[in-house]
Parts: sequence; C-alpha cells; structure tokens
Amino acid sequence: MWQGDPMAEQIGELTIRPAGPADAGAIAAVHIRSWQEAYAGIVSASYLASLDATARTATWQGYLERGPDDGVRTWIAQDGVRLLGFASVGPSRDEDARRGDLEVYSIYLDPGTWGHGVARELMRTLINESGEQTPLTLWVLAANERARHFYRRHGFQPDGVERYEDVGGEDLLEVRYRRG
Repeated sequence: MWQGDPMAEQIGELTIRPAGPADAGAIAAVHIRSWQEAYAGIVSASYLASLDATARTATWQGYLERGPDDGVRTWIAQDGVRLLGFASVGPSRDEDARRGDLEVYSIYLDPGTWGHGVARELMRTLINESGEQTPLTLWVLAANERARHFYRRHGFQPDGVERYEDVGGEDLLEVRYRRG
C-alpha cells in the first residue's frame, strides 16, 4: 500500500488525452494504488493486497483495444510520460437510464497527486466531451466521503438510488449520483 505524503509530488504541465492500448499497464498500476489508498478501512485489507497488476493490465488492454466503438471513452492525465490518473465514461448501465444518459465508470488518480487538481481536470474533460447538458450518473461507495465531496463540488447530487455491490466478498453500499 502507498505510504507517502499525498501532497509531496510536484506536477509539471498536465496533459489530458484519450487512452490507448499502450496505456493499459500504467492505468492498471494507478487503478490498484488508488484503490489501496482510497478504500483502506472501507474494503478488506486482504482484498486490497490481492489486487493483481497483471490481471488488471489484461482487463484494461481488452477495454482499450475495443476503442470508443462500444461507446466507452477513457482519458488519461499525464505529466510528461508519467500517468497521473484516468477517467472513463460510457452509456449508462442502469435499468432506469434514459436514452443518451451516460455513466462515469471510473475516475482514479495516483494517490501522490491527490489535491493537485488532476481529478478536477479529468472531470472537466468528461463533462465537456460528454456535453454540458448530457445527464451523467456515477456510483460511489457510501463510505467514501472524499469522493462524495468531490462529486458534489462538480454538480453531482445523490438521486436517492442505492445498491449493494460485492467488493472482495463484502456487500458494500453504493449511492448513485446524478448531474444534469
């Protein structure tokens, strides 16, 4: 698990661009580090320790090789060649979704970059690329207060829908947020 000071990293010029298959390994590494830090105390430590970079890389490779043809778009934030974070959006998977509703599938950062505006820029990109008036939903663990606060700052509000999601063998409460 990452143990450094989350404010310690310096970020140079931030670039946001569409992700490609060559980014799969770096995305997987950030995905795992972010989960291990953000979900510590929420998700079991043994599950977080078991997250496998090889398997996660293969999963991301498959997603990114399909490209935007499946309606899912992923962007990465980088400083030079260093991947700082990523975000994905695609058609809503909710049963009550209306045609054209989109869902933020993921937004994760390397924990060393938290608090430096990287997530803000990724969220702005998702919103701008999706269309300012396009309805967006996302699911967030109810216990993840940091993320919930971030989403509220970007115009998302809980819409009253909740569900339990199996994460590492535990049923954890998720709350749906909506914007637009």
